Amino acid sequence: MMVPMIVRTWRGWTHAADAEAYESYLMSTGFPGYTATPGNKGVQFTRRDAGDRAEFFLISLWESWDAVRAFAGEDPGKAVFYPEDEAYLVDRELTVDHYEVFASA
Repeated sequence: MMVPMIVRTWRGWTHAADAEAYESYLMSTGFPGYTATPGNKGVQFTRRDAGDRAEFFLISLWESWDAVRAFAGEDPGKAVFYPEDEAYLVDRELTVDHYEVFASA
């Protein structure tokens, strides 16, 4: 029997020239923020360079909606931002998507 899990996704974009600095910033803010939250079952921070922009796609796994709310607050559909995100991001999703995992290998 599979343990229920929730996938949470978010996208943001930087100028290509800021991509490495934003990666470092995410590793010092977002990554520990996600992984230190009880009920987090893993994260993947991805980056795709496309011309003069870099797209960041963050994927996190959660054991329950309570765990998602422990990370995101009472409105789990709102994206979580850190103080200097504004300095790096030229575009960003203000909301996130959630998916309930029904099969995994």
